[in-house]
Amino acid sequence: MAKKKTAKKIRIGVVDTMFARYDMGSAARAELEACSGYGESFAVVSRTVPGFKDLAVAAMNLIQEEGCSIVVALGMPGSAPIDKQCAHEASMGIMQAQLMTATPILEVFVHEDESDDPDVLAKVFDDRSRKHARNAYWMLFDPEQLRRRAGQGVRQGFADAGPLTGN
Repeated sequence: MAKKKTAKKIRIGVVDTMFARYDMGSAARAELEACSGYGESFAVVSRTVPGFKDLAVAAMNLIQEEGCSIVVALGMPGSAPIDKQCAHEASMGIMQAQLMTATPILEVFVHEDESDDPDVLAKVFDDRSRKHARNAYWMLFDPEQLRRRAGQGVRQGFADAGPLTGN
């Protein structure tokens, strides 16, 4: 008797950090849960690491060991000059992980100094985390959504900038 093949569920990875001052992972997971209404079958695999410099390896592990087709990597660089340098290095690691795995890893950083107002900063964290989670979903299941927004100055975290128009 032949074994019945079952379709493998697509996996979306979410990796966040303890250092961030907002629970970015919960926001991303909630947004992905809202996407389940589209009828696509996928699972979310989530990990938490200490800080943003740990995101690249965690994302690679989600891809190589957990079979994730895309990963949303969420972190918060602080406001000190050394934090900006470390954020650049962490970003380079994430880019290298993408190249090594040939898999998209959406880097979602919210810099602590993007706003002095804690309420505004919290909204930036939530909006950016959710919109990038939605982008990950669209990349896998509905890429036309991204194409429709091309050139429109769409932003994550703050209001959209809008498109430029020429004469």
